[in-house]
Amino acid sequence: MKTETWKGRDWITVLDYTREEIETVLDVATELKRAFTLGQPHDLLHRKTLFMVFYNASLRTRNSFEAGMTQLGGHAHFLDVAKIYSPTFGNQLKASHSEDIADTARTLSRMGHGIAIRCFGEAVGWQWGVGNQVIREFARWSDIPVINMECDWFHPCQALADIMTVQEKFGDLEGRKLVMSWAYSPDTKKPLSVAHSMLAVASYFGMELVLAHPRGYELHPDVLARVQGNVEKYGGSFTIMDDMDEACENADVIYAKSWTNRNLWPPVAPEIQERELASLAEVNKDWICDSRRMGLAKKRAIYLHCLPCSRGYEVTADVIDGPQSAVFDEAENRLHAQKAIMSLLMG
Repeated sequence: MKTETWKGRDWITVLDYTREEIETVLDVATELKRAFTLGQPHDLLHRKTLFMVFYNASLRTRNSFEAGMTQLGGHAHFLDVAKIYSPTFGNQLKASHSEDIADTARTLSRMGHGIAIRCFGEAVGWQWGVGNQVIREFARWSDIPVINMECDWFHPCQALADIMTVQEKFGDLEGRKLVMSWAYSPDTKKPLSVAHSMLAVASYFGMELVLAHPRGYELHPDVLARVQGNVEKYGGSFTIMDDMDEACENADVIYAKSWTNRNLWPPVAPEIQERELASLAEVNKDWICDSRRMGLAKKRAIYLHCLPCSRGYEVTADVIDGPQSAVFDEAENRLHAQKAIMSLLMG
């Protein structure tokens, strides 16, 4: 749903918003965090309803949305996908126990005030990109805001919490070096959404951005082009390299996590290539964020991860549990960032 105001807009990717709008959401998130800390009521969504559809498992996302709606004076409905119809549209998704997305979206639009969806991977038959199509199809038919709780392309709620955390630690972001690095995990099916969204949101703030990954883990060129465009507009720089050590040197922020090779998934491949994914990951097991690599960064550098992490693979315990880790501040900020998003779009 497209409008000229905040109310009724969708939250599918931060790239749909301007820098000024993102700054507004961050300001609101900070105010709501302050109110929560002081125990002040902020029931901005009194008696309003959010429908939550999780086609994938969740800990932080589900609980931050549910707690957030309660604190805002509304209610979040958890729709158990084992007990509702599977999404269907066009020829992309078909199931015996299914209902067209157009019908689902229009029905829920008449009963509540927002629809939040998480959808990727197994939920869409391991077809890369179809999760994003599902969310956009909901948005096409819905008369109320649709919020992306993560798809195969984007994780905009996580990105807002990420950049909020970096702001809290450093204040002005201009000139700060942020490294988005691939890291090894035995789980080879992690989406590209966090890396896409972190780079996208950071590109609005004049930061020195570095994307590091081995060959085979390239991000989507359309997203990289948008990131580069923002850098040219708002300042900073954007560099891509294949050396994790070099990337970490003098960094302010190291965000090291795993993502998949989308070219080994349909529709590029005829079916998901699990053996090839495992082999590609195995030869890059040395891509781990450990104390040595954190030592290459600045003294006050922080480590970020969206969680859940593959401990001992993506990151060592002494880093994620150490003094430079900001992952639990980051997780906490999911609550406040999402309350800001809901307040603005559903208010």
